[in-house]
Amino acid sequence: MNAIIFSLSDSLELAKKLSHHLNMPLGQADFNHFPDGESYIKINEDIQDKRVVLVASLDDPDSKILPILFFLETAKELGARNVGLISPYLAYMRQDKRFKEGEAITSRCFAKLIAQFADWLITIDPHLHRYDSLDEIYTIPNTVLHAAKLISKWIKEQVEKPVIIGPDSESQQWVSEVAKYSDVPYMVLSKIRKGHSTVEISVPEIE
Repeated sequence: MNAIIFSLSDSLELAKKLSHHLNMPLGQADFNHFPDGESYIKINEDIQDKRVVLVASLDDPDSKILPILFFLETAKELGARNVGLISPYLAYMRQDKRFKEGEAITSRCFAKLIAQFADWLITIDPHLHRYDSLDEIYTIPNTVLHAAKLISKWIKEQVEKPVIIGPDSESQQWVSEVAKYSDVPYMVLSKIRKGHSTVEISVPEIE
């Protein structure tokens, strides 16, 4: 396989496991910052005509997105055949409509940004609430993986008499799947958002 895998530092363990499982070499790259806070990127491998894969979860997205985009663009400039992004957590999916006049629909903005630099995308259980699929906003080939069966397996092995709880109605799509494969009951809480960091949660009547 003429491919090589790289990662941001906090995704290194996952990249190592993928490298071993896929028999794909793990490449070295420097992700640092200058004293003024600007990003420094250096790819320490010959990637000419290779398929380049970057593993980078997008939690804390604002601090990670520029290094990711700089890496992907640099890989293309250095002759990579194509460049792909594996992002277990895909950010900016919740703002999927204009709730208030003047708001940015950041899910669409972010998708356009990623699609300018990556040739393909793989993620796990993105927050698809008002979108039926990632294809509605991502113009590049994408693959969505699901974790429910693996989570259910862990619960069966590790937890006695479990109850699966979701924080709000939007979580029901995942909670119900985990509960189904675990063969255990589940419940979904009621959440009222009163601000960016303030929510009110109530528990429904349960037996």
